[in-house]
Amino acid sequence: MPNTRLLALAASAILCSPALAEASSWEIDPAHTAIEFSVRHMMVSTVKGQFEKVQGTVELDDKDVSKSVVRVTVDLASVNTHEPKRDGHLKSPDFFDVANYPTATFKSTKVTFEGDKPVSIEGNLTIKGITRPVTLQVTHFVNMAHPMLKKDAIGAGATAVIRRTEFNAGKYAPNVGDEVTLDIALEAIAK
Repeated sequence: MPNTRLLALAASAILCSPALAEASSWEIDPAHTAIEFSVRHMMVSTVKGQFEKVQGTVELDDKDVSKSVVRVTVDLASVNTHEPKRDGHLKSPDFFDVANYPTATFKSTKVTFEGDKPVSIEGNLTIKGITRPVTLQVTHFVNMAHPMLKKDAIGAGATAVIRRTEFNAGKYAPNVGDEVTLDIALEAIAK
């Protein structure tokens, strides 16, 4: 019976980190990973969107699972709010400036466990060349054999709230909310 260990994420960012045994390295499955976001619009409604291209890894430190590392890279040009004009504006220098900063990254610095389940993942989020600490609260975690691939797999859910202005992406704040809620669903497969 495998040793239950660590890992789960992420993800934003979006993000992850879990608990496993035989495998010590997992690759994020972009087809089954989503980083969604929501932000208040003109104090009237909430706009939601997602990033459609996410990649990354989860690495387990067998000696100290709390030192395991989650790395995620998000293609900012893959932003999708289901409104092409808004998506184009989000890619502009007013927000993500994808011509100069095509990706956002997250790298964990600490994973906190309760028993054999991760409950939070602290790390550094970089957007537009600006790095800030972010803590992901893990809302869901599972470690099991993938029923189709016959490999170890991890699944995790996490949330975080960040401030756009801290990443030089605060155009129209506060009319367009400064706080952005991230909702991350991650699936990763043992390498």
